[in-house]
Amino acid sequence: MAQENQTVGTRYVLEKHHKHLFPAVKNYYENPLVADHGDGAYVFDLEGKRYLDFFGGILTVSVGHANPEVTRRVTAQMGRLTHLSTLYPNVPIVELAEKLARITPGKLDKCFFTASGSEADETAVMMAQTYTGNQELIALRHGYSGRSTLGQTLTAHGSWRVIPTQIAAVKHGLAPYCYRCPLKQTYPGCGVACARDLDELIATTTTGRVAGMLAEPIQGVGGFITPPREYFEIAAEIIRKHGGVFISDEVQTGFGRTGTMWGIEQYGVEPDMMTMAKGIANGLPLGALVATSDIADTLTKNSLSTFGGNPVSCESANAVIDIVEKEDVPRNARELGAQLREGLEKLQRAHPAVIGDVRGMGLMQAVEFVVDETAGDRTPNPQATQAFLEETRKRGLLVGRGGLYGNVARIAPMLNSTREEIEEGLAAMAGALQAMTQ
Repeated sequence: MAQENQTVGTRYVLEKHHKHLFPAVKNYYENPLVADHGDGAYVFDLEGKRYLDFFGGILTVSVGHANPEVTRRVTAQMGRLTHLSTLYPNVPIVELAEKLARITPGKLDKCFFTASGSEADETAVMMAQTYTGNQELIALRHGYSGRSTLGQTLTAHGSWRVIPTQIAAVKHGLAPYCYRCPLKQTYPGCGVACARDLDELIATTTTGRVAGMLAEPIQGVGGFITPPREYFEIAAEIIRKHGGVFISDEVQTGFGRTGTMWGIEQYGVEPDMMTMAKGIANGLPLGALVATSDIADTLTKNSLSTFGGNPVSCESANAVIDIVEKEDVPRNARELGAQLREGLEKLQRAHPAVIGDVRGMGLMQAVEFVVDETAGDRTPNPQATQAFLEETRKRGLLVGRGGLYGNVARIAPMLNSTREEIEEGLAAMAGALQAMTQ
């Protein structure tokens, strides 16, 4: 396939990108990689160089690039029907809704489909307000919910907030960021004080009655911040005590990523609503809100998403879920996640100064770079993170970057990765760290 594009070189693409796309559409790397095609866990650039993809379009290509089963079913659907909108029912959308009602926890049984995770989050907020009659929402610092006005308001991550005018009804709780505890305490002796602080947040900054709380089980853009196991049980109880509902944002943690089908299952909490996108359709645009019937039935005004529930995207999602269940992807993520975590902790022991923290669940792991952990200097080190990305790329590995300070490497292999691919990625990371620190 690279040969088909041999007349279109990297320089040509980068010049056109610079000329015709917004400057805000940034690229990784000093010399951006121009992708040509993908195959399973690998991506190939225009020159034909192969890269092991440990970021998957921000945790979106969940079961591999050009997955044969997904491709077959999407292609067949495109030959039948590409779009009509939800004004006309179709087979893929109802099959997907039924599957999501079956595989989501508790009483979640009705779906509203959107074109993105941001739109799904916005719909969830609207439904929380409609259902409870309350207006104020709780989100978390370091969280990310998209680039719409409400999405930016829910986001507590300054580099992603473009406009100063925000929606005042959103209040931000402390992030459950144990490595950089905002209360300067240490888990477990802290008693998960960051969760208990939600009580005072509501009492002091709201009317005392809230519509709900929207939170990621693991904060994705925030740098894979992984809360203590008790966090969400405490948080959900406080939110419900004050009249709200609990919304689990599974945009990055869903479909087996953490080692269970849904990230919130790691915490033993049953959400009132759940949002999802990214990995749901292996790269096709699709988001969803799944809610209980009691909540869903309170929306009586007209509402639709033109591209939400598109039959092609829905058929891709149906294929993804079938693969996730047939291949027991959560188990694979759990087992290979343990292999990946063991390898990352070994790298941390080999480079104790620059690697301050390793965290995550399943195939959603992070490495936080600091100036000198051995000297007690946890100053964020985004320069080291950038060097890590450049050095891993040289060794044929793609990883992501995140965190409020840009100092976290986000490592998220395909959910159907193999042990050999995990070892290949760890070897590339070891070589990169060696080159950075010699």
